[in-house]
Amino acid sequence: MKILCFIQTLGGNANNNSLESVCAAQEISKNNGAEVHAVVFDKTIADKLSGYQLDSVIYINNEELNNYNPEYYLKVLENLNNDLNPDLLIFGHSYETRDWVPRLSARLDKAFISDCTKIVFEPELYFIRPIYQAKLNEKIKLNNGKGIISFQAGSYSSENISSGSCNVNEMSFDLSLDLTVRPGERFKDSADGVDLSNAEVIVSIGRGVGKVENIDMVKSLAEKLNAQIGASRPVVDAGWLDHSYQIGSSGQTVSPKLYFSVGISGAIQHLVGMKGAKSIIAINKDPNAPIFEISDYAVMGDIFEILPKLLEEL
Repeated sequence: MKILCFIQTLGGNANNNSLESVCAAQEISKNNGAEVHAVVFDKTIADKLSGYQLDSVIYINNEELNNYNPEYYLKVLENLNNDLNPDLLIFGHSYETRDWVPRLSARLDKAFISDCTKIVFEPELYFIRPIYQAKLNEKIKLNNGKGIISFQAGSYSSENISSGSCNVNEMSFDLSLDLTVRPGERFKDSADGVDLSNAEVIVSIGRGVGKVENIDMVKSLAEKLNAQIGASRPVVDAGWLDHSYQIGSSGQTVSPKLYFSVGISGAIQHLVGMKGAKSIIAINKDPNAPIFEISDYAVMGDIFEILPKLLEEL
């Protein structure tokens, strides 16, 4: 088996979700001896990837790739698929993945299993992903062993990637295309959208804050912690924050080092989007709040009494 991992970049850094997918590919390799290759459009990141246990890193050197354009990405991956003939193409599940990888699936005539959270061998390879707003999991096997897979953020840890050494192979392609999409900024969910996939600290707001005017107090906490803001679905549905801040099965999936939950009860649809966090602190006045079951630190009490005191100490 041969696996090709696509490494998405942003601001000169590798997307953490992409690195997590490399960890998943290495786990497959440990079970069946598969070759694992990575492809990236940034030379500096390619050199960093050469320090991982991979069979090779492929650096695509085309200036057309300096700006995001799904048509260029499709052409490059189509050419790589023809040249390398990988059994699996693996991606981190991000906004960009949602934008262009379904089209890649159609072009290559390969099944696309998205939003996976786990792999199992029984003894054949199966992929696990949540369905019905994460109330159930389904187990999927590729009939011919070939396909495209994306993994939710937090499914694996980039800190667990096996180190090693490999060669960086430089390639370029003829990308002369009649473009229907103009190159531009990185894909966003909305004009005011935020990408929380690489956030190290997130302070997430739930309906327990009571009203929109109280959100400023939580934002003050986020500023003190140098954190980004997230939200549960009820907060978004109420119009208190834009949909791009939503974390959960119908929003973003995140895996920060610290997830600070304020006034979130922890419905399963929300938990599936943040359970990959390394440490979870939750404040809620309900002792039976489901989020306490997965929290490392559970603070039971009134957020309007706790937050002011916490802000004084920070």
